[in-house]
Amino acid sequence: MMSSPYPVVRLKPKSDDRAIRHGAPWVFADEMVVDRRTKALAPGTIAQLQDAERRPLAVVGVNPGSRIFCRILDRDPEATVDRDWLAARIDSALALRERLFDAPFYRLVHAEADGLPGVIVDRFGDTAVVQPNAAWADALMDDISACLQARGMGNVIRNGQGRARTLEGLEELTRVEAGAVDGPIQVPMNGATYVADVLGGQKTGLFYDQRPNHAFAARLARDARVLDVFSHVGGFSLAALAGGATQALAVDGSAPALELARRGAQLSGVAERFETRQGDAFDTMTALSQEGESFDLVICDPPAFAPNRQAADAGLRAYERVARLGAALVRPGGYLVLCSCSHAVDLHKFRSASTRGIGRAARRGQLIHTGFAGPDHPMHPHLAESGYLKSLVYRLVD
Repeated sequence: MMSSPYPVVRLKPKSDDRAIRHGAPWVFADEMVVDRRTKALAPGTIAQLQDAERRPLAVVGVNPGSRIFCRILDRDPEATVDRDWLAARIDSALALRERLFDAPFYRLVHAEADGLPGVIVDRFGDTAVVQPNAAWADALMDDISACLQARGMGNVIRNGQGRARTLEGLEELTRVEAGAVDGPIQVPMNGATYVADVLGGQKTGLFYDQRPNHAFAARLARDARVLDVFSHVGGFSLAALAGGATQALAVDGSAPALELARRGAQLSGVAERFETRQGDAFDTMTALSQEGESFDLVICDPPAFAPNRQAADAGLRAYERVARLGAALVRPGGYLVLCSCSHAVDLHKFRSASTRGIGRAARRGQLIHTGFAGPDHPMHPHLAESGYLKSLVYRLVD
């Protein structure tokens, strides 16, 4: 057997290595032998992981300062993680997306599920927005950028913001790594044109994960009056208008997001049927109800109310409240779409909270559809949290 060029890190005795051999993507700090030498490894170091008997298991990215001590990069313990290795992983991810989509607007890399732990890449034509949310990826950002440039993405943006980087002990940093981006980017999707602020917008600028749920809601929107709450840049409302809605009202707390939504409506040719209302979502739904407003289709797509397990109970109460307020605004025979992107709240709990909220509004519903993230957001079979997005569609029969 060839010796690895990488330093060695080792599992504790009696640690269960079977999960790693069967495809688990992480090793936590409490499973590792953490001696002085291991603690001294720089965050992002590539290492060889061995079991307690010194048998090689995998090549990993190490971060001694994170609860996730090792991220499995390659189950071949003799693999070399370099630019060629990155290119092969990106090519594999690209092959799936090119089969799925006709235009180059999609999530190109979805972290562990695409074999690049902690790495998110959203593609906007010739622009790639990269979130290197793991120390090993942050250290190899130049190589990641070069691989993307070689595959038609001459503009590469590093988006180094968010909770995931904080947990890794990484600095917040957003900058253009290659090329030039001079403003928001137009994105065609579901018959509408969206405007994504890839430099200053939320996350990477657009939520591709909701694409199939936008499409399903659009099927319900023909000749309908639509309310899109927590609308961001108009994800559901612009799709609904493209699907034949007579009118759509987008509600969000962010004035810049609503301005992008209005630009998208103009580009989509539906501006005369599109309105916006800035304000707190809960307050606005309450006010609309007091004003006697009602809609044929109400969509509520809030941010993650439960970003971790500690926030799960409070998050479920918030989802129940959203369902109650949203249901009160739906006309009899209309539809209510409720979404959750909280990985700490599973589908069963989210469905229960949503159904309770509808009941508290004194409405009777039929659950007609359950949606998830699109196929450019594949699930890692060992990570339940990679199936974070849930969408429930109710028909309120009275």
